Amino acid sequence: MPSVLFVCLGNICRSPLAEAVFADLAKKRGLDIQVDSAGTAGYHVGEEPDERSVEVCRKHNVPINSTCRQLAKDDFTAFDYIIGMDSMNMRNIEKAKPKNATAKIALFGSFGDGKVIDDPYYGGPNGFEKVYQQCLRYSEGLLRDMGFGTDEGGKL
Repeated sequence: MPSVLFVCLGNICRSPLAEAVFADLAKKRGLDIQVDSAGTAGYHVGEEPDERSVEVCRKHNVPINSTCRQLAKDDFTAFDYIIGMDSMNMRNIEKAKPKNATAKIALFGSFGDGKVIDDPYYGGPNGFEKVYQQCLRYSEGLLRDMGFGTDEGGKL
């Protein structure tokens, strides 16, 4: 079973939102993919996602039910993909990467327009909606990269 780990700083806003959106898309397409999320820092270990991430998922009928955890060394061999949300997270992922890492490490935006997903934590609800929309687009690109192509209508 293919596996994807989404990573941001604290694992309460962007990465649980990406996890939820990607898992929902995969499920709707009948794909069996292991999906999880983590933070490069341990600020919120054991907590639920930010209420604004939960609210934007609820608005779009996307189930979200993750518990915050920190990126671990064994994640680099347990997952096929480790996906970072921005440049700082990518640097932190690279610093944490052990020599025996087998996961493909990539910026989430590289599966779309190449942009980073900015942290919406200190902003309003519009920032969370923007993150949701980016996650939706980039998830489509990631699924294509994983070999789950498109149909004639251009959708997966």
